[in-house]
Amino acid sequence: MSDFDLIVIGGGSGGVACARRAASHGAKVALIEAARLGGTCVNVGCVPKKLFVYAAHFKDEFEDARGFGWTVGETRFDWAALMANKDAEIARLNGIYAKLLSNSGVTTIKGWARLVDGHRVEVNGDNHKTKTIVIATGGRPVRPEIPGAELGVVSDHMFEMAALPQRAVVIGGGYIACEFAGILQGLGVQTTQLYRGEALLRGFDQEVREVIGDEMQKRGIALRLRTDLIKLERGQHGLKVETTHGDALNADLVLFATGREPNTKGFGLEEAGVALNARGAVVVDEWSRSSVPSIYAIGDCTDRINLTPVAIHEGRCLAETLYNNNPMKPDHHDVPTAVFSQPEIGTVGLGEEDARRKFKTIRIYKTRFRPMKHTLSGRDETVFMKLVVDEASDKVVGCHMVGAGAGELIQILGVAVKCGATKAQFDATMAVHPTSAEEFVTLYQPAAAPNRKAAE
Repeated sequence: MSDFDLIVIGGGSGGVACARRAASHGAKVALIEAARLGGTCVNVGCVPKKLFVYAAHFKDEFEDARGFGWTVGETRFDWAALMANKDAEIARLNGIYAKLLSNSGVTTIKGWARLVDGHRVEVNGDNHKTKTIVIATGGRPVRPEIPGAELGVVSDHMFEMAALPQRAVVIGGGYIACEFAGILQGLGVQTTQLYRGEALLRGFDQEVREVIGDEMQKRGIALRLRTDLIKLERGQHGLKVETTHGDALNADLVLFATGREPNTKGFGLEEAGVALNARGAVVVDEWSRSSVPSIYAIGDCTDRINLTPVAIHEGRCLAETLYNNNPMKPDHHDVPTAVFSQPEIGTVGLGEEDARRKFKTIRIYKTRFRPMKHTLSGRDETVFMKLVVDEASDKVVGCHMVGAGAGELIQILGVAVKCGATKAQFDATMAVHPTSAEEFVTLYQPAAAPNRKAAE
């Protein structure tokens, strides 16, 4: 039996960050991972997905080049080459994670962990004793409970396809659905997206939801809202997708991007006394502590804000609290985020609907325009920007953008919102011209208050 100060179960971004930070403060740490280091983000999430997004963008760039005087010859996309290069990059990152853990003094154990109790973990038939356990097991994609669901794929499978399909149907309206619809369409796949809601991306600002739907359809994605599937089966022309409207679609690939759930099954959590909620997430307090005093949980398995940087932040806060006499609670307010749809979305703070519920009076500043690049490319694409301001304090409480570069820009705007910047300070900031970003500091005229319903 090995003795440790801390055992971290899960080698994703949050688990690795927590383990390394704890070890840097002198703790004896072990990290247990059954699969590849890096978790969802590195292996079947953020990293390979962003590489696929880059690949899909080249189609636009080739087309846009003509308006700027370039003659682009015949182009051809090689899926096998992209996959091979992606695999090589992921392998490189796996190696970096292993080296970072080793160099930090963390003992890495490969295998499936199962809790014996609040201080013992069994893996590969061996028991390891520890003062503290951190659950960082992430999340996993789910399939809908419909006939034929096994014929479709989930997001994990998109990174191991042997060949691109000719026709794809994407089910869902969240981050993953919108991102993969754009990737597939950009790589030449005839793509249909079904979503049962009134607009994509539930929980986002309503206008952002409407704008991204418009822009995705301009790119050729057949977006069908208020539509869901009820059955999937093999037909004469590939997969047959029966919808709630009584019609059927034919496809070579059906992607279920209908949500994720906490990955908490099979680790012996409940047997050890760890409370889970109705979704299977580990219930934690503001310090990330579970119902068992010696067991903590971070990242997607807690189902708080399921983003890689949030998991890393939670892990580092926990290590500081436990091993550096520096109590830190995770801060989940005003978290900037991006959706790498095409065009992409950046958002931080409150949407208009949430702000109207929270504040007595708000001001809205917004614009939608054709970016300079497309005055020559001829592409029918617009940029949408929006600021949400609390009338009483003049603070900017929400920033939203749909358009190229939104993900990069929202990182900086996130600093401004986090610092409590006012609209007057935005106005006092000199514009960088000519850029799209300058619109955020030149929005002087408030929009009239619309009669809008709350986001669904």
